[in-house]
Amino acid sequence: MQIGPTNQRKSSTGNIFSLVVFLIIVMALASPLGATADDSRENHDDSHENHSVHQLPNGYEVPPLWAVIPFAALLLCVAVLPLIEVAEQWWEENRNRLFVSLFLSLLAIAYYWFFHPGVIDHSSHSPRLLTGFRAVCQVLDHALLSEYIPFIVMLFSLYVISGGIQFRGDLPAHPLTNTIFLAVGAAIASFIGTTGAAMLLIRPLLRANRERKYVKHTVIFFIFLVCNIGGCLLPIGDPPLFLGYLRGVPFFWTFCLWPQWLAGVIILLMIYYLWDTFAYRAERRGGIEQNEIKVRGLSLRGSINFLWLLGVVASVALLTPDKPLLDRENWPIVPVFLREGLLVLFVVLSLVTTPRLVRFENRFNYTPIVEVAVLFAGIFITMQIPVEILNARGGDLQLTQPWQFFWTTGLLSSVLDNAPTYVVFFETAKTVTGDVTRIAGIPQELLVAISLGAVFMGACTYIGNGPNFMVKSIAQQEGVKMPGFFGYMLYSGAVLIPVFIALTLILRFLLGSWYLI
Repeated sequence: MQIGPTNQRKSSTGNIFSLVVFLIIVMALASPLGATADDSRENHDDSHENHSVHQLPNGYEVPPLWAVIPFAALLLCVAVLPLIEVAEQWWEENRNRLFVSLFLSLLAIAYYWFFHPGVIDHSSHSPRLLTGFRAVCQVLDHALLSEYIPFIVMLFSLYVISGGIQFRGDLPAHPLTNTIFLAVGAAIASFIGTTGAAMLLIRPLLRANRERKYVKHTVIFFIFLVCNIGGCLLPIGDPPLFLGYLRGVPFFWTFCLWPQWLAGVIILLMIYYLWDTFAYRAERRGGIEQNEIKVRGLSLRGSINFLWLLGVVASVALLTPDKPLLDRENWPIVPVFLREGLLVLFVVLSLVTTPRLVRFENRFNYTPIVEVAVLFAGIFITMQIPVEILNARGGDLQLTQPWQFFWTTGLLSSVLDNAPTYVVFFETAKTVTGDVTRIAGIPQELLVAISLGAVFMGACTYIGNGPNFMVKSIAQQEGVKMPGFFGYMLYSGAVLIPVFIALTLILRFLLGSWYLI
């Protein structure tokens, strides 16, 4: 049955209302907790930077491995439940995902409240331990206020605003056409964010391929290139690089990664073109003929949203909470959540200034972003335990070489989300000694390796980076049968891992350096 604009609008309104209420509840619960745990919030970042991962207060104990069970269970739910016939339909409901996410989060919170001997108070210049309720406050302040809220608001704003831009028309889904789509997405991802680029291009790409039978591999390569690898040139491109910028990495330093970015993009585009060429030859003749008949030139609607996207990019790049405006001395301090408030304002402006028909014809709805919101709420909370273990024991890994940081950061980014994993190894790299050029206190080659590992290998699983899930959800709504969690890993393992091995060998042995500029 065809869903009309009115019904879709009601569905979208219900989804967005649920998301807004969910975020309000999270902020309402977390704010007083954060205030209790962090009586001097303005000193949080400075004190955190001053304490190495090895400077632990007396009495501190690293969480035992069994404490990561809630996090591991959440990953298993994401990976396994869609594969079980009796559970698949139940899991598809976002309210059920939210129930599982919150339940496992409560288990992690219970561990910190009743079993953990004490978490480190990062708001204090002298290391001390917090226990019980205050420990929970510290954890939730860090997980929700410092990480989750900025993360999900940025994704939400890019998702909604990009959803108001429509490329009308229907191009022939030739291998070259699809390859150009992927190349354009990889080229713009660093400048409007991987989420913005993904939401801008995924629908016209799916529309162009709707008469084709073999589309799954195109969406998978889209995740590889547009949702991840394409975003490594600027801090606004991918969340981990943005966190590095907040920790002192110059805004344009990441542009030095362009040789590795270009190499990775070209190699994957070549692989994709060959793959899609064989797939195109195997298509049904009728589908190919229909694809050729329904060709229409591209036209653009909703172009006002490019202005709102520019506003989002400027806000993220220029506004750092609790720091002077534009990072200039004696300028006003940027209030907490001012940046997020502006992002929400740009969303409202996008909704007001975009004709409703544009979003309707885009088949835009809030289901994918709600799915990301409810799952990543649990991931960010339960993830605090494994991240704490890595923070405490990261130095024991004895990582000293760029290739070691590249692979360790990358593989953990695949299952822990790449943004917090980047921070862990960012801090770990500060302990590596040597008379070398340093950026934000880190040897330059190590920072290159950490940045590449977090961004590139975020493509290895659906949970490695936020846009991965959203693209998967949109593709499924359009009738593309996407692989499950492990099925996707088979693709990423077969395609990406050999590329990353080749990149490592070239940088380490052939060129002898990871910093090529």
